[in-house]
Amino acid sequence: MAALRTAVPVLALLGLCLGPAAAVTPLVIWHGMGDSCCNPVSMGYVQKLVEKKIPGIYVLSLKIGSNLIQDMENSFFMNVNDQVSQVCGQLATDPRLRGGYNAMGFSQGGQFLRAVAQRCPSPPMLNLISVGGQHQGVYGFPRCPGESSHVCDWIRKTLDLGAYTKAVQEHLVQAEYWHDPLKEEDYRKNSIFLADINQERGINETYKKNLMALKKFVMVKFLNDTMVDPPISEWFGFYKSGQAKETVPLQETSLYKEDRLGLQEMDKAGKLVFLGVEGDHLHFSEEWFDSTILPFLQ
Repeated sequence: MAALRTAVPVLALLGLCLGPAAAVTPLVIWHGMGDSCCNPVSMGYVQKLVEKKIPGIYVLSLKIGSNLIQDMENSFFMNVNDQVSQVCGQLATDPRLRGGYNAMGFSQGGQFLRAVAQRCPSPPMLNLISVGGQHQGVYGFPRCPGESSHVCDWIRKTLDLGAYTKAVQEHLVQAEYWHDPLKEEDYRKNSIFLADINQERGINETYKKNLMALKKFVMVKFLNDTMVDPPISEWFGFYKSGQAKETVPLQETSLYKEDRLGLQEMDKAGKLVFLGVEGDHLHFSEEWFDSTILPFLQ
C-alpha cells in the first residue's frame, strides 16, 4: 500500500510535466475535376485510409454544393474564386480547425487549396500536399474522368475557341487555369484565377507572406501522366514562353527567379518537397501513400 501511495503522486507529477497528449492535426481534402467529396473509390477511400492509419484524426473532405451531384458539377462550372471564398468561410467557422490544419488537394484541388493558403490565413494551413495539382496551369485537355461524358468534348471545344473571354472565364473552371504559352499577354490580362494567385499582374505581398508561412509545400508529380499538359506543371514548371514544346522547371521560371511568391526562399529553406510517383494521373498505391504521404500528416 505504501508503494502504491508513493507511485500515485509521482504519476500525477509526470502528467503535469508532460502535459496532455498532443492533438492530431486535422486534415482538409479537396477533390479534383469530375469527382466529389465522398466518392467511395476516390476521396471516400482516401479519407478512410487516413482515418485508419491516424486514429483520432478529423478529416474534412470539402463538398462544394448541397449534394454530391452539385459538388461534381461545380468542379466544372462554378467560378473558382467563389469556390475558394466559400471554402475559406467554411474553414473559418469550423471549431475543429482553429489550431491549424494540414491540406491535401488532388489535381485541380491542389491549386485551389494553394489559393486558400494565400488568401485565407486563418485558421492557419500548416502543410500543403498537392497531388497532381497543376500550379502553372494546363495547355491541353487530353481526357476527362470517365472519358465517356459529352461534357469533356464540349469543354475542349470551348477552351480552344475562347478560353480568355469573360463569359468562359467566369463559368468554366478549367478555363480559369488555362495557360496558353502562345498567348501570354491574354493569359496575364484575362485569367481571373491562376494569373492572380501566380502574381502575373503584380505582387500581392499578402499572398507571398501567407504562402511562405507553410511548414512544407509538397508537390506530387505523376511520372506517366497522360492527362496534365504539361506534367511538369505539377512541380510548378511550364512551357517556355512563346512555344509549346520545351518545358522548364520551376527554378528556371521568372516566378521563381523574381521570387514573386516566395518559392525561391521556401526552396532554400527546405520547405518545398518535389515527389515523383510512377503511374498515370492520380494513380498510386496504398503502400506508396502510407510510406510517402502519411509522414507529412503525422
